[in-house]
This record gives sequence, structure tokens and C-alpha cells, in this order.
Amino acid sequence: MLSKEKIARINELTKKAREGKLTEAEAKERTMLRKEYLEAFRESFRQTIENVQIYDVEGNDVTPEKIKELRRNKLN
Repeated sequence: MLSKEKIARINELTKKAREGKLTEAEAKERTMLRKEYLEAFRESFRQTIENVQIYDVEGNDVTPEKIKELRRNKLN
């Protein structure tokens, strides 16, 4: 995940943008930080999904084949 400092900077720049005081350089910085945040979030979410196992009420593994295939490909 993104560092606390970077998240704080995103929030600071967003607040400044709402006040209408954001420079062009700050707008570019905010865009880059947001992009970095989204990439980190997506990777974290992807890892979570790849590690999920789903079982029905009878205890049978009903994890979708697509997820099982992703795991197999990751091991190879």
C-alpha cells in the first residue's frame, strides 16, 4: 500500500483543489499520486481475490475455475 505520507499529501492537495488554490505542478503531482494509489489498491485487491477459496454449505470447494487457474499460473 501507499505510505501514510503520500496519502496525507493526496488529501492535502485535494483540500487545496477544493479551495481553488492548486497550481499546475500540484495538479500533476496529485494526478501521479492518485495513479500510484490506485495501482497499489488494485494489486492488493487482486492478491486478495487470488487467495480466496469459496465453499458451499456442504463443504465442497466451489471456487471459480478462473481463480484456480490464476493460482496455478502463479505457481509455474
